[in-house]
Amino acid sequence: MAKLYELLKSIQVLDAWNEQELDIHGLAYNSRKVKQGDIFVCIKGFKTDGHAYILEAISNGAAAIVVEDYQEGWDDIPQFRVEDSRQALAALSDAFYHHPSQSMKTIGITATNGKTSTSFMTDAILEEHGVKTGLIGTVVVKFGDYSEPTKLTTPESLDLHHYFAQMRDQDVSHVTMEVSSSALDLKRVGSVDFDIVTLNNISREHIDLHGSFEEYFNAKASLIREADADKWAILNLDDPYSASLVDETKAQLLTLSVETGDGDLICKNLDLSTGRAKFTVEIRKPIYIGEASIEPQEFDIELSTPGYHSVYNSMVAIAAGLLSEVPIPTIQKGLKSFGGVERRFEMVFEDDFKILDDHFANYGNINVTLSTLQQMEYNQLKLVYAIRGSRGVTVNRENAKAIVEWAPKLGIKEVIATLSESHVTEKDQVTNEELRVFQEMMNDAGIQVHLYKELDDAVRHALSEVGTDDVVLLAGCQGMDPGAKIALEQLNKARPEIDEEELFKPLKNRVAGIL
Repeated sequence: MAKLYELLKSIQVLDAWNEQELDIHGLAYNSRKVKQGDIFVCIKGFKTDGHAYILEAISNGAAAIVVEDYQEGWDDIPQFRVEDSRQALAALSDAFYHHPSQSMKTIGITATNGKTSTSFMTDAILEEHGVKTGLIGTVVVKFGDYSEPTKLTTPESLDLHHYFAQMRDQDVSHVTMEVSSSALDLKRVGSVDFDIVTLNNISREHIDLHGSFEEYFNAKASLIREADADKWAILNLDDPYSASLVDETKAQLLTLSVETGDGDLICKNLDLSTGRAKFTVEIRKPIYIGEASIEPQEFDIELSTPGYHSVYNSMVAIAAGLLSEVPIPTIQKGLKSFGGVERRFEMVFEDDFKILDDHFANYGNINVTLSTLQQMEYNQLKLVYAIRGSRGVTVNRENAKAIVEWAPKLGIKEVIATLSESHVTEKDQVTNEELRVFQEMMNDAGIQVHLYKELDDAVRHALSEVGTDDVVLLAGCQGMDPGAKIALEQLNKARPEIDEEELFKPLKNRVAGIL
């Protein structure tokens, strides 16, 4: 519980009506979740406007309302007008829970690709160090004995600060979280006290939400630009957009590179012949963290997670680990024991041939995935691709373009494509225009397309033709979520001699595509 006037100190109130001191029992932005004594914050969304639900909120017990526009007819309840109700919700939530993120070292990770894997890697390093950790992201929210699948990459601000409060109450000392562009744009991470922030890469994605690539970049970049002077920013000098922010932040900088050899941390002697990277990290200058310092030196890293992108993700995780004062041997051990995140270049079968599962979301992600395959040793590649549904012609043309550009390098002469009709909801169905663009791009490049309405049939086609030392790549977003489960079930029937428990082990802790 909190006093109303005390909470209001955290926001800028432009106008107020019927002011009175009250005991506040909670906050809500969904009128259906309002309880007696709550403040109801009216948020203007894309589809609905919270101002239209004030009657329901008051009927459920709202004691006060926060609005962007004065609401007539509510003279018997305190009403406070603010410029931005989303920002107000974040600040009020932080104040109501007594600023919980200030009690922990909070690491914010943003990128177009790799946020999830990087956050899991960072969490693995911190867990290996023996500290109590929290993790918030696309796949799961977890801390202590609590975990739940997530609906948003970054929760709404009220839910986020509540998670922080629960973590603080369980003595969590380090929190790693994914920060999406929409979360930054919609103030979901407002009033979060980030200690370390990072932007690893930027490519075209979510343009429909932001309106332009420039606005998308600016949303991502705000995490770095708004970091204070006593915080740390980790930037990837191989990515021009990340590198452009070097002079646009007050934060202390730790830069890294895999390809150019620039930066404070560089990757050397990279070996990706097995698909799982081995490399050397060189710290090129002293890193001063408070009273402590890390001297220039070299150390070896061996990853259990496959993929070229894993090298970049691990470099960010290594940087975050160093800034969290984790010893280098602990960082090495944490990354070696980390098994990966589902559907991020995940090895789901590895015997006489391999099955890889990747979410293949956008042009940048596809390029990184296929560049890793180019560095692996295998016979033939069988590409099973779930066309990305309801993301627009532009995204699908760019995804198809990436496949076409890599086709001659990887010997791709045919693609097994699927609409995955039985495995996607209405919001992810492939439109006729998206299918047309994909087929035109493949046809122009002379790539044969085997098109299936159902994912099961596409997977069956690939497995019926797979040979020794081949790779089957299950590629795609929502439409490919169940692909690994389907492939392993088909293998289970075709090869009953394989130990069933071992075969299905990759699905043991899965969230996506297990139903």
